[in-house]
Amino acid sequence: MVHILGINLPDNQVARFALTKIFGVGHHTAHRICARLQVHDRCRVRDLSPFQVTSLASFLSSPSTAPALPRYPLARADYVPPSPTSVSTQELQARFMELHKAKEAKASSDPLRNLRIESELRREIRENIGHQRMIGSYVGRRHAMHLPVRGQNTQNNAKTAKKLNRLDRY
Repeated sequence: MVHILGINLPDNQVARFALTKIFGVGHHTAHRICARLQVHDRCRVRDLSPFQVTSLASFLSSPSTAPALPRYPLARADYVPPSPTSVSTQELQARFMELHKAKEAKASSDPLRNLRIESELRREIRENIGHQRMIGSYVGRRHAMHLPVRGQNTQNNAKTAKKLNRLDRY
């Protein structure tokens, strides 16, 4: 078993699906993480190399400080490449560097940079619920009364919700 951030990932499971055992990582985020760390879609946890396990653990421990992915410019659909004799290699490299610097100057919209998982996400949820209760909103009052919050039917099935919401989970 691989142990990452205090969570055991089963050896026989596909790595992409095993990552969803981490609180705050769903299927889409796990797929993005695997793509970023170059883990194959069908790779099982037992087949991960030690380097991949280490990089996965280091990325999940602090995604905001992880190095950004290199961005390569893509050609538009109407792009026609120049003939090899008309432009020198040095000119092409200079154009590429200018394009690369211009894209780096723009704010990088990396969706994994703002990833919150485990205790940080639980703390944020707890603070949001506390805020709803403090301002006295409808949702906050429903949380305080241990009733269903998202508009579920309460005439017949509120017993289960009351049992589950009896504990202050957050």
